[in-house]
Amino acid sequence: MPKDTGWIEVITGCMFSGKTEELIRRLRRAQIAKQKVKIFKPLIDTRYANDSIVSHSEQSLPSIQIKDINEVRELVGDAQVIGIDEAQFFSYDIIAVCNELANQGKRVIVAGLDQDYKGVPFEPIPQLLAVAEYITKSLAICVECGNPADRTQRKTHSKERVIVGAADIYEARCRKCHYIPEET
Repeated sequence: MPKDTGWIEVITGCMFSGKTEELIRRLRRAQIAKQKVKIFKPLIDTRYANDSIVSHSEQSLPSIQIKDINEVRELVGDAQVIGIDEAQFFSYDIIAVCNELANQGKRVIVAGLDQDYKGVPFEPIPQLLAVAEYITKSLAICVECGNPADRTQRKTHSKERVIVGAADIYEARCRKCHYIPEET
């Protein structure tokens, strides 16, 4: 890892690929190293807890819920490591915020979906990948055939791009088994 500089790490992939689990693992290691850590998540993500980031495997760390990514600027304080979960739910401002924090010498670790349920790049993650120093793409297991999965299959027929949910609405699929549901 670099010394005397900040950087951006992005953990991406489909749902159920372990993104939040990996984010939690990295943040816990920073805490063990006695680094000051602050964690943020979008207000829209209320699936498991309002005051924690929580993986599907029920690992968790306390976090701050925010409506707008720009709030991080005021809330980050003297934190050395910043964690941001569910980054796809934030505006393009996340790119400027992450760059500013990294330019201040902070380690910024971001987790988010790289594709929506149609398999289309999920902004602003592609733009964040372009400025990140470290990128981890996690794969899940396809629930249909067992192959590595990089797509999120929606099990409902909604036209909305964003529907917050878990296994009740989504499952992991490989390229071959993924399809775009008919929208009603």
